[in-house]
Amino acid sequence: MNRLMLRILVAACLLIPASNTPAAGPPHDSRATPAGQKPCELDRSVPVRMKYLLHLPEDYDRKESWPLLLFLHGAGERGDNLELVKTHGPPKLIEAGESFPFVVVAPQCPAGRWWEPHELGALIDEIVANHKVDEDRIYVTGLSMGGFGTWALAVHQPERLAAIAPICGGGEPLMVRLLPVKVPAWVFHGAKDTTVPVERSQQMVDALKKARCTVKLTVYPEAGHDSWTKTYANPELYRWLLEQRRAVK
Repeated sequence: MNRLMLRILVAACLLIPASNTPAAGPPHDSRATPAGQKPCELDRSVPVRMKYLLHLPEDYDRKESWPLLLFLHGAGERGDNLELVKTHGPPKLIEAGESFPFVVVAPQCPAGRWWEPHELGALIDEIVANHKVDEDRIYVTGLSMGGFGTWALAVHQPERLAAIAPICGGGEPLMVRLLPVKVPAWVFHGAKDTTVPVERSQQMVDALKKARCTVKLTVYPEAGHDSWTKTYANPELYRWLLEQRRAVK
């Protein structure tokens, strides 16, 4: 075969379509078919940014550890102005000159959002890591939206709380009944509350009683939604909190 004929044959071969040749691409993963499933795992850190007020007792340096009181405000104090957090509750009393035998932490929820238990847990981690906190005496209280947040945190991390004091809030009764740890609770509500009906607290209290938890309910017969002013002005609330200790370690 002369050179001319060889060149013609090579050219003809190059023009033949490669219809039976598989297309180039990544190797096929038999586990990732549309009709099947494959095991996966998510492992990533979620950043938490939160502004908060911090109060330390006057003789903070004289003791090795202090109880921690986490206060959760209501929907009206959301935003990025920490001064709003001083509108009600312990921050208001501290601003007026009151001193508490707790490390008091009062975070601010951003505008348009609600209290998230995993974020509140991260805040507790931060405070415990950097301050002299007795981890057997961590208490949570909150009003309205903060009352709901208090219940949510108790469901999310019951093993680290010594007691809760939710005010005019509510939650999911079934979740409370299934708590692996029994968290003592003192619940407050106004009988004439038209914003959050008193039944929301009553349902949670009933669920705790069925779970054989230590719980008591205070209903103010003439109070509307503001059942927190009288509650936070009552020294008996703080005495009761200080008597409670974490059930498990």
